[in-house]
Amino acid sequence: MGSVPEATVWWVRRDFRLADNPALLAAVDGGEAVVPLFVLDPAILRKAGPVRTEWLLASLSALHADMAGAGGPGLSVIEGRPAEVLPRVARQVRAATVHISSDFAPYGRRRDAAVRTALADAGIELVATGSPYGVAPGTVTTKSGSPFQVFTPFWRAWSDHGVNGPAAPVDPATAHWLAAADRTPIAEVDPVLVERAGEATATRRWHEWLDRDQAGVEDYLDLHNTPGSDATSHLSIPLKWGQLHPRTLLADLSTHRSKGSAGLSRQLAWRDFFADVLYHRPDAVTQPIRSAFATMPTDEPATDSAIASRLAAWQQGRTGFPLVDAGMRQLLAEGWMHNRVRMVTASFLVKDLHIGWWHGADWFMDRLRDGDISQNQLNWQWVAGCGTDASPYFRVFNPTGQAAKFDPDGTYIRRYLPELADLPLDYLHQPWTAPGGVPAGYPEPIVDHAAERKEALERYEVVKSFTN
Repeated sequence: MGSVPEATVWWVRRDFRLADNPALLAAVDGGEAVVPLFVLDPAILRKAGPVRTEWLLASLSALHADMAGAGGPGLSVIEGRPAEVLPRVARQVRAATVHISSDFAPYGRRRDAAVRTALADAGIELVATGSPYGVAPGTVTTKSGSPFQVFTPFWRAWSDHGVNGPAAPVDPATAHWLAAADRTPIAEVDPVLVERAGEATATRRWHEWLDRDQAGVEDYLDLHNTPGSDATSHLSIPLKWGQLHPRTLLADLSTHRSKGSAGLSRQLAWRDFFADVLYHRPDAVTQPIRSAFATMPTDEPATDSAIASRLAAWQQGRTGFPLVDAGMRQLLAEGWMHNRVRMVTASFLVKDLHIGWWHGADWFMDRLRDGDISQNQLNWQWVAGCGTDASPYFRVFNPTGQAAKFDPDGTYIRRYLPELADLPLDYLHQPWTAPGGVPAGYPEPIVDHAAERKEALERYEVVKSFTN
């Protein structure tokens, strides 16, 4: 062991970048050699699903290429339980510290506590610097010290607190990198996907969107609800995986000083808010924050084949409601869905099909490249009316009305539903009204929205009586 140099370990989790990365900067600034390490945790891989797993592998490959391009060994990847892998690697390289960016999700906190204990038993310190958020969960509280329950006062406190500026980038050519002794090759994925998942691509696309003359940041407030215009930033994926940090984005937005940039900054505050809520309420992964909603009757696919068929129709984009189906087809094709359409598809599952929100949340987590537990679960609870700062349950999105309002020319629907591409606009949002009937290959509506809206409100009476 005497010939092995002293080193430190940078444990990569949700921070696949070299710029604005305080944890990496802390590891490099220590002056020792650095082992960049990613642990393929079986507990996470079991839940990730094929879409997120593929994007994870692409992100690993992209970061490895960025680091290895400077002549070093690149990223070390080892499969196993973190509480076993980290102490073993740290002992191998005689590391006194392991550097991380803090994780505030329920599983991440439990995992990090176990790793901290295992490292401490070996005389090694786990050092947490920074987080994936503009303002870390638990930082801003009410005057009484309690967590915020509603977004708007949280946003005011978040704005008053402020967000630190970006950390200095790390030049991989200036650091002394080491490889773990028992690292394994990163599984091969489509090189096009690797390029898309990299930090450089995320940064370039972000700046291109900022500099757009049309459908960019200046038009964000006017166009972000219209899925056909493709006017959103598409930030959710690089934020999920940490190819970009919200500090960087907020610093860039601060130079624009427009209604659009202010609107996007507010969306980043929503991201911090939901992370804060889950930090204080880890049970919200599976349980409604408003406990009265546990009494609401829902239809269970596992016990009724007809309900299971409806769930499958929703999952595959075969409900007969064009905006819902276009959104679900986009999800299947791209691993992403426009945010307005996420709300419409979620409302349809919960309030037209009366299927519990957790079934939809599970499907989204399985299929979304940006699947993030706090954002996913709490956005689903918001639509279902059972979360903190929730949309009232009696607000039932009309899928036809939403289509007419937010995709008035049918651009989005035609993009993802080729069966309806030639249908005149007069019938596009309600294809069952076309003179020749529903076009071949497209389904009839699986429910009557007006009737199901009435049914949803009747079921809500149980919740109202419980709370009253």
